[in-house]
Amino acid sequence: MPDRTAERLIPGSGPVNRGDIPGDPYIIQYPGIVAVTDENGRAIELIEFFDCLGGAMWSKHHYAQSPVVRSVRNCGPTMRYLLHPGQADLDLQGSKFPAGICGAAVQDDEIEISYVGIGGGGVGAASCRSFAGGVTRCRSDPAGGGKKAGSTVWLPRRQRVLIGVDDTDTPDEGATWTLTHNIARAVEDDASRYLSHTIVQLFPVPYRTKNCVSIVVEFASSEPGILVERYRDLLERYTLSDDTGMAVFTGFDPIPLLQFGRLVKRGEVRRDLIPRIADGSLDLILEGRGIIGAVAALPFFTSYEEALSLWTGSG
Repeated sequence: MPDRTAERLIPGSGPVNRGDIPGDPYIIQYPGIVAVTDENGRAIELIEFFDCLGGAMWSKHHYAQSPVVRSVRNCGPTMRYLLHPGQADLDLQGSKFPAGICGAAVQDDEIEISYVGIGGGGVGAASCRSFAGGVTRCRSDPAGGGKKAGSTVWLPRRQRVLIGVDDTDTPDEGATWTLTHNIARAVEDDASRYLSHTIVQLFPVPYRTKNCVSIVVEFASSEPGILVERYRDLLERYTLSDDTGMAVFTGFDPIPLLQFGRLVKRGEVRRDLIPRIADGSLDLILEGRGIIGAVAALPFFTSYEEALSLWTGSG
C-alpha cells in the first residue's frame, strides 16, 4: 500500500512530511519579544516569550552577568530582563560567560536591544531572536558551530498598562479571575500585548462574594487609551455586578500604590484613602464598590507570593 503519511503545509515552505523538522533544525524562534520603558527612557524591561525552557534558563543564568542587565526573573512563559540603557563590550568566554545582552537604547518610538554570543550562545543571540514575534527590524550575523555572532533587534516602544478589576460576580454566578483573563485575551492585538494575570488576596470583608480577591492584568501597549477603552467596554458588557471597580495604572512601576495595596490586604479600607498620584498615572474607570480592591491589586502584578498571601494578623 502507498504511504499515506499526513502532510502539512508550513507557510512559505511547501509540504512537510510528518517526522520532518519544519524550517531550520538548528534555530528555535522566540514566539515574541516586547519591551516597556519609563517616561524618560532611563529604565527598560525586556520581556521574552520562550518556547524552549532550557534555553531560556541558560540565557537567564549567563545574561545576568552583563553590565547592561540590572536583574532577571522568570515569570510564567516569559523571561524578564531589567536593563540599563547603554552599551557594553562583553568579555565572552566559553562555558563561563558565553553570551549576553551587550546594548540597550530607547529611541523616539523604538527600543533597540543587542545580543552577542559564541557557539550555541551565538545561535541564540542571533538566529533565534532576530525573527521573533514583535521584532520590527533586525541586523544579524551568521551563527552556528563555534562562531561568535550577535544581533540587534528593534522593538516598538511600549508602556506598561496595569488594569485592576474587582467585583464582577454574584453569589450565584460568575468569577472575576476568569472574566478578566478572557477580556484581556479578547482585546490583545499588535499594539497591546497581554503579559500577565495576577490574583490578589484581599482582607475578607463581610460583603465579599466568597474568596475576596481582586485581579490585575498587565499589558505592554503603544496605544494605552484604545486598550483601556476596549477593556472597559467588554467589562461593562459582561459584568454581573452593579458594584464593579476598574482602575488603570499607566507607567513603569506602580510602587506609589504599594502601601495602599497592603492596607487593603490587612483590613477594611475606606474609599477616600485611595492615593492621589500627581503625575496622572492612576485612572479610576469604573467606580463601584470594587474600586478599592481594583486599585489595591495594581502594585502586586507578577508578585505572586505577596499577592496570594492572606494576612493572619501579624507580619
